[in-house]
Amino acid sequence: MKIKETLKKKEQDYSLFSAAADAGITMDQMDALITAQQGEEDAVYMYEQLAKTVRDEADREAFLRLAGDEKRHSDVFRKYTGMDVKANPAKGIFVPLMYRVLGKKKVYAIIAQGEYDAAEKYKHIIDDFPEVVEVMNDEVHHGDAVKGLL
Repeated sequence: MKIKETLKKKEQDYSLFSAAADAGITMDQMDALITAQQGEEDAVYMYEQLAKTVRDEADREAFLRLAGDEKRHSDVFRKYTGMDVKANPAKGIFVPLMYRVLGKKKVYAIIAQGEYDAAEKYKHIIDDFPEVVEVMNDEVHHGDAVKGLL
C-alpha cells in the first residue's frame, strides 16, 4: 500500500511540475498559487456553512455574498494552476461551531483577522500575478465587511 501511495505522490508531483513548466511558473510560485486557491475554496465552504448557522438575516446574506467573492478568487488562482481544488471541510465545521459556543463578537473578529492575514500573504505574489491585486484588495474589504456586521 505504501508503494502505491508513493507512486501516486510522484505522479502528482510530476503533473504539478509539468503544469508549472508549461505555464512558465516556478514550483515556488505554483505552490503559493495552489495554497492561495485552497484557502479561497476553504473560505467559500466556511462562509456557506456559516450562512446556514447565523441567526441574523443580514449576516446570512453578507456571508453568501462573501462566499461568492471567494469562489471568484479561487477561479483567479485556478486560471494559473489549472487545477481543481476541493475545500477542506475543517473551517466549515469548526467556525460555525465556534459561533455557537463563543458567539458572534469573538468569531467575527477572528474571521475578519483571517481576511486581513490572507491579504497580507498575497503581497509576495502580486508582482508576478497582477490579477491577484484585486483579490488582495477584496480580502481587506471582506475583513472590513465582517467587522461591520458587529
